[in-house]
Amino acid sequence: MNSPEDLALYTELTDAVGALPAGQQPEWPDPAAVQDAVAQLRAMPPLVFAGECDLLRERLAAVARGEAFVLQGGDCAETFAGVSADNVRNKLKTLLQMAVVLTYAASVPVVKIGRLAGQYAKPRSKSTETRDGVTLPAFRGDIVNDFEFTPSARVPDPHRMVRAYHASSATLNLTRAFVGGGFADLHQVHAWNNDFVRTSPAGQRYERLARRLDQALSFMRAIEIDTEQLRTVELYSSHEALLLDYELALTRVDSRTGAPYDVSGHFVWIGERTRQLDGAHLEFASRIRNPIGVKVGPSTTPDELLALADKLDPEREPGRLTFVTRMGAGKIRDALPALIQKATADGLVASWICDPMHGNTYEAPSGHKTRRFDDVVDEVRGFFEVHSALGTHPGGIHVELTGDDVTECVGGGDPIAEDGLSSRYETVCDPRLNRTQSLELAFLVAELLESAN
Repeated sequence: MNSPEDLALYTELTDAVGALPAGQQPEWPDPAAVQDAVAQLRAMPPLVFAGECDLLRERLAAVARGEAFVLQGGDCAETFAGVSADNVRNKLKTLLQMAVVLTYAASVPVVKIGRLAGQYAKPRSKSTETRDGVTLPAFRGDIVNDFEFTPSARVPDPHRMVRAYHASSATLNLTRAFVGGGFADLHQVHAWNNDFVRTSPAGQRYERLARRLDQALSFMRAIEIDTEQLRTVELYSSHEALLLDYELALTRVDSRTGAPYDVSGHFVWIGERTRQLDGAHLEFASRIRNPIGVKVGPSTTPDELLALADKLDPEREPGRLTFVTRMGAGKIRDALPALIQKATADGLVASWICDPMHGNTYEAPSGHKTRRFDDVVDEVRGFFEVHSALGTHPGGIHVELTGDDVTECVGGGDPIAEDGLSSRYETVCDPRLNRTQSLELAFLVAELLESAN
């Protein structure tokens, strides 16, 4: 049961947020079913704890000071069917490999944030989808409706929010078991590789790095240095705070401080489609104590950026606010400098993370949504070039990726061609980097970080 404090908080939030326009929300057909699903969610235990969110805020404060780097990655849209030990382990393995490359090759602490255990809702450019003359509601993620293109599957079902909670709980349980059960031990760096990656150019490069790391660990053991930090990692969960019924139901009062936290994830962000200053999403984010991200694209003006900061981080608290830039390879070098210059002049304390995925999507002749790996790389390069020119810190990357051998983005060292996309095109929304492309990107970013430092 909810405490009186939680009930009062929920009432206050729903009154404040509900009075404002909210974009990208489903049209639930049955209000009573929504009330029932929300009541179930409000009775559920937290998925994450306020103290963990506070620790992440400390880590992100180090990023804002230029002392650490963020690696944030995972599925574009999680699916209920994807909640399995193999899928979670493969994503975790890819993130761990990327983090080792960044940490060892660039000698910087890496804050690891999974785009997982909550990334079930997706914004859409249109509210409907038409195929062969048939028009149905758009797929808004497994938390709302089903990907199958049938009238019954596309009806928004609020009880899917409860299913999303349980799927997120299972994912977090698996992740914590892997991280705490020895899988994340740095002595396992070779085990994180596999035949597919090992035979690729990036995989062979990773094996060489792993051998050097083995030598360093052997030296540490020889002089009797063996710390617990080598055997486990901090891994935080994140997702877009899009579906307000779900996020409001999982916002609770911290018993230590009396402050409100969204306990659906450690780090939540507001997308570019829902970051209106007078909108419900920004109002919600401004009222919780989690570290907050906000997506900014090439049309964002310096004044809008400061207005976002004033709304979300009026106290200018280190670690509170992260700007996730999604400009596109052809625009980042022109659009980003003015934003950083304005933020610097204002004394704004924020982390800057590059999302090189969303601004580089196009449709291949086959009809598949895809991204060129070279465009992803070029946007990351542009991000680092702008920060280098301005003397500011490139704080991290935000990448849609999978631990599987998918064929969704073209190019890379083990190249995928446009006519090969259909081989293993498995995403239900946007295309993701596969594991070898992800590892290639990590090596590139490590080189850029090394040069920046």
